[in-house]
Amino acid sequence: MIDSEMNSRYSQAIHDTWANAGEQMQMLAALSARHAQAIGHNQLQAATAAWTGWRDLLPDLLIPRADAQAAEYIRDAGQRFVLFLDTLCQRGDAAIEREKDGFRPVLAFDYDMIVDGRTLPDPVNYALVRIHPPAGTAAPREDARPWVIIDPRAGHGSGIGGFKSESEVGVALKHGHPVYFVIFFRDPEPDQTLADVCAAEAAFLREVHSRHPRAPKPLVTGNCQGGWAAMILAATHPDLMGPVVIAGAPLSYWAGETGRNPFRYFGGIAGGAVPAALTADLGGGKFDGANLVLNFEMLNPGKTWFRKNYDLFANVDRDASHFLDFERWWSGFYFMNENEIRWIVENLFIGNRLTRGEAVLSDGTPVDLKRIEAPVIVFASHGDNITPPQQALNWIPDLYPTAKEIEASGRVIIYTLHDSIGHLGIFVSAQVANRQHEQIGSVIKTIESLAPGLYEMLIVKSGEATTVSFEARSIDDVLKLDDGRDEEVEFAAVAGWSEWATKTYELTLQPMLQALVTPDVAAAQKRLHPLRQQQYLLSHRNPLLVNIGELAHEMRTHRAPAATDNPLLKLEKMVADAIERSWDLYRDSRDAGIELLFHGLYGTPWMKHLGTLRRARRQSHDVSRLPHIQEAVRKAKLGGYAEGIVRMLILLARTRGSVRRDRLERSDRLLHSRPPFNSMTPEMRSRMIYEQSLIVEFAGPEAITSLEDLLSDPVDRYSALNLVLDVAGPIADMDAPTVAMFKRFQRTLLTMARDWYDPEGAVASPTGDDGAERSRTGSGASSRLKESAA
Repeated sequence: MIDSEMNSRYSQAIHDTWANAGEQMQMLAALSARHAQAIGHNQLQAATAAWTGWRDLLPDLLIPRADAQAAEYIRDAGQRFVLFLDTLCQRGDAAIEREKDGFRPVLAFDYDMIVDGRTLPDPVNYALVRIHPPAGTAAPREDARPWVIIDPRAGHGSGIGGFKSESEVGVALKHGHPVYFVIFFRDPEPDQTLADVCAAEAAFLREVHSRHPRAPKPLVTGNCQGGWAAMILAATHPDLMGPVVIAGAPLSYWAGETGRNPFRYFGGIAGGAVPAALTADLGGGKFDGANLVLNFEMLNPGKTWFRKNYDLFANVDRDASHFLDFERWWSGFYFMNENEIRWIVENLFIGNRLTRGEAVLSDGTPVDLKRIEAPVIVFASHGDNITPPQQALNWIPDLYPTAKEIEASGRVIIYTLHDSIGHLGIFVSAQVANRQHEQIGSVIKTIESLAPGLYEMLIVKSGEATTVSFEARSIDDVLKLDDGRDEEVEFAAVAGWSEWATKTYELTLQPMLQALVTPDVAAAQKRLHPLRQQQYLLSHRNPLLVNIGELAHEMRTHRAPAATDNPLLKLEKMVADAIERSWDLYRDSRDAGIELLFHGLYGTPWMKHLGTLRRARRQSHDVSRLPHIQEAVRKAKLGGYAEGIVRMLILLARTRGSVRRDRLERSDRLLHSRPPFNSMTPEMRSRMIYEQSLIVEFAGPEAITSLEDLLSDPVDRYSALNLVLDVAGPIADMDAPTVAMFKRFQRTLLTMARDWYDPEGAVASPTGDDGAERSRTGSGASSRLKESAA
C-alpha cells in the first residue's frame, strides 16, 4: 500500500516536471519568435526609411554645385570636429577638477549648510542644506509646509532635482515653500551603513520641524533611488513625515513587461549579489559608482555612446553649454561602502524584500511599508526603461491585495503616469517640471483632505487651462499595467541562487582578495575604470590635445557653418541614423539573448520549485472583520455637525469615483476655515476623515440613513446641506449619480438645500433665507420635499 502510494507520487512528480519543462520550451519558442519579429520589423522600418532618404537625396548630390557644396561642408565639418573635441576636453578638465574638490552638488541654486551628517554621533556622508530663492523671487513663508528633496545615490552625485531653475526645487520655491535638499559627499564615512543614513535623514527632518514649528509636516520628495530611501524613512519614522512624493523610484524590482524591460534580468545573468561584493572587494571595501553609471550607459549604447556625442557634433555651436552642464552631473562618480551596496542589492535589486516586508536595516530595525501613514504620490512614466511603471507601482498590490485594505488602513496612495518621458526627464525636463511637478506642488496643500483610498491623478491640459482630478482606482487597475506576474517565481529563484553563490564567494575567493587588494591596488582600479580613462584621455592633459583650445578659438573666430540645405549635411544625418540603428540592432539582439538566457536558466522546473518555495504572496482577507472597522461601523450614529458634513463629502466623492482639484480645494477651505473645523488640530481632522471613510465603505446603507442622527437639529441640517452643495459645485455640472446622492441626503434629512433644483426638470426649491424655517414646518414640507426630490 505504501509502495503503491510512493510510486504514484513519484509518477506524478515526473509528470509535473516534464509538463513544466514542456511549458518552458513553449515559452522560450514563443519569446524567440516575438523578439525575432520585433527586431525584423524595426530593421525593416529602418531600411525602408534609409532607402527613401537615399532616393530623395541622390538628385541633390548630382547637381552642378556639388563641388562647392562639398568644400563648404568639409570646412564646416572640420570646424565642428575641432569644437566638438574642445568641448569633450572641457568636460574632461571639469571632471578632473571637480574630483579634486570632492564634487560639489550640481544645484543651480545657492544654499546654506544646515546639518552636516559627518558631525553626527554616527557620521554619514550626507548633509541637509537650505536652498536660497533666486534673486527677484519672493521669500518663502516660514509657516508654509517645508519641502525636502532626497536625490538618488546611484553612482552619480546629488543635485539633479535642482539641476536648473525649472525643476522640483524651482516649483517648490514658486509655491512659497521653504526648500531643503539632502546632499551627499563623494566618499562614505568609515563603517557607514544605510541604517546610519536613515537615522541621519530622520535627524534632518527633526531639524526642519524645529525651524518651522507652525508649519505642517514636511513634504519629502525622493527621486529614483532616493525614492526607496524616502519610503524607508517614512516607514521607520512615520511621525516625522508629511506627504511623500516618489518620482521614477523602483520599489518592486521583479516587475516589468516581457520583452520590454531587460534591465531587471541582469542580476540573474550576472550571478546575483556576487558581482557587487566582488567589485567592492577589488575597490578595497568601497564600491565605485562608475560601475553603476556604466550599466546605465550600456542599457542604450546607441543613445549614450553615439547619439549623444553626434548630437553635440552636429549642433556644437548651440548645444555645447547645455552638454557641459549636464555632464557636470553625469561625469561625477561617487562611492558606497561594501555593506551599503550589499544591502541594496540583496534586499532590493535581487531579493525584492522591501515590498514583501522582509527588509531589515543593519541595526535590526524592520522596514514595513504598511507603517507609512502619510499620503504617498507616485510619479512614473511609460517611457522610463530604468524604472517602468510596473516597478514603480507593483508594491501597492504587494502590500494591499484590495483597495478596501488601503481604505481600512487609512492610507492615501496616488499615482500619476506620463506617456513618454524617459527616466532622467522625470527629474530634469522643463516640460515635466511645468506640468507634473507643478500640479503635484499645487495640490499638496489639499491632498491630505482626500479620503483614504487608491487614486490616479489625471492631468489634462486643454488650451491654457489645466484640469487635475483624482480618479478612484482598484488594485486591478494597477495590475493591468503589467502583463502578468508569473515571472516573479523565476526572480525568487534568482534570490535563492544568489544567497548560495554569495556564501560560496565569502568562504572561498573573498578572503584571498581582501588580503591581496591593498590601497594602492584599489586606487589603480579606480583610475583604470573606462569612464575615468575617457575623462583623462579626452582632456587638455593629453599631449595630443593640449593645443585644441587655441585651435577651437581660431575656429570660432572664423566659423563658417554650411547652409542648412547642403545635401552633404543631410547625408551626414542619414549616416548617423544608420550607425545608431546598428547600435540599436546590437542592443535589441543582446536584450533578447539576455531574456532568453534568463528564462532558460531560471525557468527550469527545478529553479521554479526553488522560487515557489521562496515567493510568499500576501493573502487577501475580509478587512470588515477587523476590530477597528467594526468599532467605526458601530459609531455610525454617533457624532454631530462636523461628522455629518465630512461623511456627505466622502459619499459624494465615492459616488463620482473622482475628485477634481477645484472641489478638493473647496473642501480643504471648508475643513480649515469654517467652524467647528478651524478649531481642530490636523490630527483630529485626519482622524475624522478616516473614521467617516470607514463608515462610508463598510456600514452600507446605514452610512446615509444615520445622517439624520448626526444632524438632528433642523438648522444644522440646512446649514450642512448648503455647505456640502457649495463644495460639490454648480448643480448644472453634476453628473447623474451625484445628483441622485444629493437627493438622498435631502430625503434622509427632510430638508432642501438653498437654491437646489432638479437638473432633470423637477420643481425647483424656493430660494431665500427662510430655508431653515421651512425645515421646521413639519409633515407638509416633508411630503413636498419627498415629492420633488423623488
